Order: sequence, then structure tokens, then C-alpha cells
Amino acid sequence: MIANDPEGYDDVAQWDLSLPDGKHTVRFQHGTTSGRRVVLVDGKEVRNTGWQFKLVGKESFLIGKHRACVIIEANGLNYTYILEVDGKSLKRFVENRKKACRTWLPKLNGKPHRVVLERDSLDVWLDGVKLDVMGEFTDQGTETHFSIDGQPAVIRAVTSGKRREGIIHNLFINDMQIPDAMEDQVQ
Repeated sequence: MIANDPEGYDDVAQWDLSLPDGKHTVRFQHGTTSGRRVVLVDGKEVRNTGWQFKLVGKESFLIGKHRACVIIEANGLNYTYILEVDGKSLKRFVENRKKACRTWLPKLNGKPHRVVLERDSLDVWLDGVKLDVMGEFTDQGTETHFSIDGQPAVIRAVTSGKRREGIIHNLFINDMQIPDAMEDQVQ
């Protein structure tokens, strides 16, 4: 049972996902006798159906700007819960996000940060906040300038020269290249 759930309902499913604005946790509670369905995103209740007859179906909600849906299916005497985000299974959504985003986890003065570049829109996020950045063209490609804790930062985009690799994005803080975050760090 979740300690801060005053009605004593158990979570039947929980999913963790990483978006440009940060990491999110989706919890789902399902009263299999009452039909009650509750969706919590980052501990905040975003959907509560109360009592209802239908025990299977869908519950739609938002995670930031992304449409999400918990699908409830009966499997004999058990229930299966599936999370879809933007119309894709969670697994497929995460795979697509990994291709569409670059993530770095620099530490400045001992303080961890999270920088995300959305490659399709070229939006830059710092610690869950979308930044107003300035881009400029250079002889080698493009540079996107911003600062982290007063330190100059730039994302440099250069061509790889190989069709399959495309554009390579690297983050530099004080002219020091920051390594990409490992997959297990991002999720």
C-alpha cells in the first residue's frame, strides 16, 4: 500500500519515463471490485473516475505536453495494464525519444544538471526548464549558446560526413566537452 494514499488503494502498475522536462513516474490504481481508477503523475492525482461498472477500458491523461493512456485489459481473472504515450507503447516511445534527444548530465561545482537537446525542434532543456537559446552558424556547423550556473555552455552541431550518422551534437561547458549520458542514467 502507498503510505500517502489516504483511501488505502494499492498501485497495480507503475512506470518511469524520461522526457526533456525531467523524469516522471506514472502510478495507476484500479479498484477491481468498484471500478475506481486513479492515475498519479509524479505523485499528483491527474485522473480519478470514482465508482463505475466497467472494469476494463482506457484512461487518458497528460504527462506534460504528451498524451498518455493506461489500457486496462482482462486476462482471465487477472488484469493487464499497458501505458501508451503519444499513441505508442511505452517501449516504442522510449526508443523513439532516444533517437530524437541527446542528453548530458554535467556536474558544476558539485551540483548535478540535466541538459536535453530535442533534435527535431532544437529546443534545449536545463533541469526540466526549456531555455531561450541563441543559435548561430559557423564554418563547421551551428552553435547553440546558453549558460549553466553562470558558466558559458554551447551545443555544437557538425556533420559526421556519413549519411547514416547525420548530425553530431556535442555539449561544451567552458570549452570542455561533456560526455553523453549513458542510457541507464537517462532513464
